[in-house]
Amino acid sequence: MLEWVVLIAVLSLVTFSLLRVHVLLALILSGIIAGLVAGLSFIDALSLFIEGMGGDQAKTALSYILLGGFAVAINYSGITMSLVNILTRHLSNKRGVLLLSIAFISSLSQNVVPIHIAFIPLLIPPLLALFDRMQLDRRAVASALTFGLEAPYIMVPVGFGLIFQQVIQENMKLSGQAITLGEVSLAMLIPGLGMIVGLLVSIFITYRKPRELTVKGYEPAFYSPNEQDSRFTIKHTFTLASIALALIIQIFSGELIIGALTGILAMFVFGVVPYRELDRVMTEGIKMMATIGFVMIVAGGFSHLLKEVGAVDALITQTEQFFSLSKVILILILLLVGLVITIGIGSSFATIPILAVLYVPFGLQMGLSSMAIAVLIGTAGALGDAGSPVSDTTLGPTSGLNADGKHDHIWDTCVPTFMHYNIPLIIFGLIGALIL
Repeated sequence: MLEWVVLIAVLSLVTFSLLRVHVLLALILSGIIAGLVAGLSFIDALSLFIEGMGGDQAKTALSYILLGGFAVAINYSGITMSLVNILTRHLSNKRGVLLLSIAFISSLSQNVVPIHIAFIPLLIPPLLALFDRMQLDRRAVASALTFGLEAPYIMVPVGFGLIFQQVIQENMKLSGQAITLGEVSLAMLIPGLGMIVGLLVSIFITYRKPRELTVKGYEPAFYSPNEQDSRFTIKHTFTLASIALALIIQIFSGELIIGALTGILAMFVFGVVPYRELDRVMTEGIKMMATIGFVMIVAGGFSHLLKEVGAVDALITQTEQFFSLSKVILILILLLVGLVITIGIGSSFATIPILAVLYVPFGLQMGLSSMAIAVLIGTAGALGDAGSPVSDTTLGPTSGLNADGKHDHIWDTCVPTFMHYNIPLIIFGLIGALIL
């Protein structure tokens, strides 16, 4: 029965989310349901849930809050508005180019400017007026943003990508299969190509037609770029220097918190943000990222409960009965197991240690190479990051696109990104595991 607990919990989470129940309530209710199904009392299930609201997820939440402060400090310099003005002035009649530019900017947040989702609430709301005027489908914007938040860490071993690929390498080694970081990087290019296909399909096929919002009381906004806001100043130079310093420190320390803190302090040392504004900048950063950070903490409680009652181990053990099937079918089953686990936990990074324990011995028994196993682990971990209602990869885009209350988290972000990225990830992950 325990092997069904994860499926029941995830299905409950998805059902509540589709019914527009707030993601925090959906997580708590789904976790309690999982505990009850596993045989725990209501009190024991709730206690176990609360016990898990800490550890790595709390560390991640703190990182996001500091990144929020760093992003607000960057915005204070005026460089964000300069970027908005450039996009508005030059791309106002070019839907495809604008969406690809947003995907590119989003990609920089993973590797070059490691502020992750913190840039979205600053960059996207000023562009909503432009989207309205162009009748741009916001689902395409959500797809572009999600691509930039996920594809770079899958493919590029810098910033978050370095951390993700190191986690794969280290956990494969712990599970009995040595592999170099270069081999992991090369292997992960294949599922990354799948995400590129998903991006192009979403922009140029699925959501290419104009879409006029029909929300009651909706009126298109209008934004006129300011020529003065587009000028490059000495503050912008120091801002870029602070970003570079934060990136360097983050790469060498391996700690996102240290990198974000360095970036914030550099902005004040360089005089980009006056000391008197320190309190306001941090307060605004906390306000901007607190909801997402708290969702990540609660998601930690949800995943902790599933692990502690033995539901995840039972699901993994249950998968062994399919080992007599063909290699293609078995790989698909393993990828779907990864999808179920990740979409519930909402973190691709956090699922890698769980998946490596299963995939390494299975892969070795199937005769797969180390690179093929790496593709399997990395793809399965990435599955569900896009499309999960509790993932920062979907919560981030919604935080910007719903600034005017006209964008639905589930139907306008989660469902579109699930369709356009998880399906090609499964296909390309399967191909990669078979050919490497």
